[in-house]
Amino acid sequence: MSKSLKGTFTALVTPFRDGLVDADAFTSLIEDQIAAGLEGIVPVGTTGESPTLNHEEHLRVIELAIKRTAGRCLVIAGTGSNSTREAIEYTQGAQELGADAALLAAPYYNKPSQEGLYRHYMAIAESVDIPLVLYSIPGRCAVEISVETTARLARDAENIVAIKEAGGSAERVRQLKPAVPEDFIILSGDDGLTVPFMKLGAEGLISVASNLIPSEIKAMVDAGLKSDFETADQIATRHHDLFRDLFIETNPVPIKTALAAKDMMTNEVRLPLCELSDKNRETLLRTLGAGGYL
Repeated sequence: MSKSLKGTFTALVTPFRDGLVDADAFTSLIEDQIAAGLEGIVPVGTTGESPTLNHEEHLRVIELAIKRTAGRCLVIAGTGSNSTREAIEYTQGAQELGADAALLAAPYYNKPSQEGLYRHYMAIAESVDIPLVLYSIPGRCAVEISVETTARLARDAENIVAIKEAGGSAERVRQLKPAVPEDFIILSGDDGLTVPFMKLGAEGLISVASNLIPSEIKAMVDAGLKSDFETADQIATRHHDLFRDLFIETNPVPIKTALAAKDMMTNEVRLPLCELSDKNRETLLRTLGAGGYL
């Protein structure tokens, strides 16, 4: 099962219009990903503003994604929470809706120990049958899933099959690769670090930029999977400024601004997020224009 999680996956934004989920914009975005041949999509992850969706909205967005894809690509549902009980409820709900896998960010704010992280993920794994993707992003969660805990989980839970690594360090991939089973998948969680990660053994990407340029991101990852790192590096270099400026402020504010600039949706986000500052908006729009993204 884990082999199917190699490749390019888009961490989808959740479009809003007048404070509500914009289903039309969301399904149009999904069609763009499918047309580009991506292996899958990730609804209601961090990029999908999961912390500010209520329970009903969260499951509805997952359901919309599953119904729209209709088996044409994988759906890895974001089901993480800092409450193990809630994460189990979301993951079970995603399984019942027909998700192919679930992505589970490390519990944020309450800063569990590594033993607590282990028990959290094991409890979720024991509650469902679908494959699970760990998500280590210490910059947001204030805790890192250690190499040792990752290896322990990969060994002890048959359905924990991959990790989205977003700690910003290629050294982590270097350490992870020999520690986990051979068929355990490491996915980059950072567009700009994907090629260095793949040189060390990562086998794909969960991307923010592919909301905007899915074909280009897939070409970069496909080249990496073929060990054609010259081509992969060329593509990454071409989009370097975009990768940088999509994080000029907190994700997903910049990517929503970019998508709105292409009239694909509004730039609405939910508080406590807000629109880009005027200065950063000008910088991002300048990059979008110079790069031919609009």
